[in-house]
Amino acid sequence: MTAPKSVLVISAHAADFVWRCGGAIALHAQKGYDVTVACLSFGERGESAKLWKEGKSLDQVKSIRRSEAEAAAKALGVHRLECFDLGDYPLHLEQSDKMRLVDLVREVQPAFMLSHSQYDPYNTDHMYTTQIALEVRMIAQAWGHNPGQTVLGAPQLYLFEPHQTEQMGWKPDTFLDITPVWEQKRAAMEAMGGQVHLWEYYTRVAQQRANHFKRNSGGMSGGRDCKYAEGFQSIFPRTVDEL
Repeated sequence: MTAPKSVLVISAHAADFVWRCGGAIALHAQKGYDVTVACLSFGERGESAKLWKEGKSLDQVKSIRRSEAEAAAKALGVHRLECFDLGDYPLHLEQSDKMRLVDLVREVQPAFMLSHSQYDPYNTDHMYTTQIALEVRMIAQAWGHNPGQTVLGAPQLYLFEPHQTEQMGWKPDTFLDITPVWEQKRAAMEAMGGQVHLWEYYTRVAQQRANHFKRNSGGMSGGRDCKYAEGFQSIFPRTVDEL
C-alpha cells in the first residue's frame, strides 16, 4: 500500500494551530493525510492569562494547556501531536532543539508545511517560529546533514493568518474552503478553555475569508458558495505544467 501523504504544522504555542489552521488540519485529515503538529510551547506564560487570573501555578497552567491541545488535536483528527515544551515569552530553541525538529521534518516528509507570518511585532515568538521553520526545512534538504537519512524534497510553506493581519504584512494568496469541517474546528476552538475570548473572533475571521473565497472563485458570475474558509500565504514558487 502507498503511504498516506503527510502535513507538518509548526506551532509556536499550544492553541495557534487551532485558531489559524484548524480547518486545514481537519480537512486534510479527512482526505487521508497524516497531519503532525509540532507544538513548540504550551503558551503557558504569555497566552494563558485566564488561568493565571484564577491563581493557577506554572505547572498547573502547563498541564491544562497540554490537555487542551490534546483535546483540540483529537477533534481535528491530528495524527501526531509532538509537544516540545520549550517555554514561551520568549520562545527559544537551542541547537539540539533545532536538530530534533529537523529529524521530525525528515521523518514526516511533509507534502506541505504550515507556520506563522514572517513578521509579528505583537508576538515575536510567532515570527521566530517561522524563521525556525525555514531554517529546519533548509537543513532537512541538505544531503550532508546526517547522511543516510531520507532527504527532504521541497514542500511548500504556507503562512497562516496572524491575529492582527494588517500590521503583519501578511498577504493571502490561497483560500481554503473549510465549511465541511467547520464543526470540528469549532469543537477544537472550544477545547481551548484558556482563551475563550478568541472563539467568536476566529469564527468571524473564517466567515470573512469565506466571502473572499466566494469572490475569488467567480463571485456573482458563478462563484462557489462557502460559509467558512482559511487564508494562507505561500513562500515558494509553484512548479506547474499549465495555468
